Amino acid sequence: MRTSEIHRTTRETDIRLSLDLDGTGAGTVETGIPFFDHMLTSFARHGRLDLSIRATGDLAVDAHHTIEDIGIVLGTALAEAVGDGKGITRFADAAVPMDEALARVALDLGGRGYLVFEGGFSPVGPGGIPGDLIEHFFYSLCNRAGITAHITVSGRNDHHVCEAAFKAFARALRAAVAVDPSIGDVPSTKGTL
Repeated sequence: MRTSEIHRTTRETDIRLSLDLDGTGAGTVETGIPFFDHMLTSFARHGRLDLSIRATGDLAVDAHHTIEDIGIVLGTALAEAVGDGKGITRFADAAVPMDEALARVALDLGGRGYLVFEGGFSPVGPGGIPGDLIEHFFYSLCNRAGITAHITVSGRNDHHVCEAAFKAFARALRAAVAVDPSIGDVPSTKGTL
């Protein structure tokens, strides 16, 4: 069963998350940050993941802790749901255009967390979220999930750029976690991810 349920509480956030890698794309997301809810719901839909997130955080301070901690919890859940990686495709990439924006994502679920993020956002950021927090979300997710990701974005509209990035990541993730019946073991010459 390629699922995970996590409840993580800190002094800054309280997050409940459930994930099913073999879902239908159903997403129920409540983070207190409407634009981020939209991105995570889109992530679930285009990754064909069943994803439920209920998060409360110290939004009176700012959105940093909530967005960062959701990345940590989602990354932890992904690592748990993938397990030892036996039979997964492991590598995948996707490109998603959205009007003038384009996002390209290449992933390796090889157990090593690393992020290269090229491109960026205006100083205001998408949906009022500072652009560096979007990159930091992906960093936190990749670090905890053991995913190496290269994300390249371009465009003029922050909303389009951000949404294209979430959709491209989701589509690449869907392909990388897919079970390939021709792979009977862990897809690594080391024998482990």
